[in-house]
Amino acid sequence: MSLLRYDFVQNALVAGAIIAVVAGLVGRFVVARNLSFAVHGIAEVGFTGAAGAVLIGVEPVLGLMSGALLAALGIGTLGVRLRDRDVAIGSILAFGLGLGVLFLTLYTRYATEAFTILFGTITGVSRAEVFLLMGLGVVTLLALAVISRPLMFASVDPEVAEARGVPVRALSIAFLVILAIAVSEAVQVVGVLLVLTLLITPAASAQKLTARPALASLLSVLIAFGCTMGGILVSLVTPYPASFYVSALSFGSYLLARLIGPRLAASARRGADQAPATALRDGQPGLQVGQSPEKTSL
Repeated sequence: MSLLRYDFVQNALVAGAIIAVVAGLVGRFVVARNLSFAVHGIAEVGFTGAAGAVLIGVEPVLGLMSGALLAALGIGTLGVRLRDRDVAIGSILAFGLGLGVLFLTLYTRYATEAFTILFGTITGVSRAEVFLLMGLGVVTLLALAVISRPLMFASVDPEVAEARGVPVRALSIAFLVILAIAVSEAVQVVGVLLVLTLLITPAASAQKLTARPALASLLSVLIAFGCTMGGILVSLVTPYPASFYVSALSFGSYLLARLIGPRLAASARRGADQAPATALRDGQPGLQVGQSPEKTSL
């Protein structure tokens, strides 16, 4: 517990908490919209932006966010429909990685700052970066709250949503921008290579445990928060990086959810099947199928 007195530990825990909440809520829509590949593509192009920033002498985090935003806009513009999206992501990812190789080749010194983005450096987050993450988190969550209802409608049935006048294309681009910011934040904890750990696995675990959207969002945040805090704390007393522990805990939660989820669903179905029989036994013997109790009393 004495480690908690150090500023770098406090910064890491606060930053991890902010990132976990953002990743947990954004991840629900990522899973619903089948955007796992987009998360990977945006993160990889974000690394290219970080490499370019190192080359020109700018903060790598700014390059990371710029690259992620450009990738999100490109994916949103080129691939709104599912059949076009993966092709657009693959094309942008390949070009972005090519640029990254070029930037690193042109940089004559060892690009330590860029390479740390690959694996995450949550214990190296400064107080100024914590405030930056906090501001980005607030903006991200406010934007997500504004578009959440039409976005979920467009995620479940985009054709019907478009026919009802929902701006599906604009929503898709807006969410990808939100996703780019969330990816830029999550990279601080687990790095580019393991970004799926926070933006996919907690939400996928929550989806296995419940079909209720609000409860799934809450569970996704709790799982992401628990994995992030646990990973950071364990890494402080061991010689291994936080990103490994976060990914291990996240994967463990997913396996546990796959084990428990079917049993919870079966229990819920049994409860639903027993409800009509209970109603008949408790004083509604004449209740017909499809007839409400109020009608039988008339």
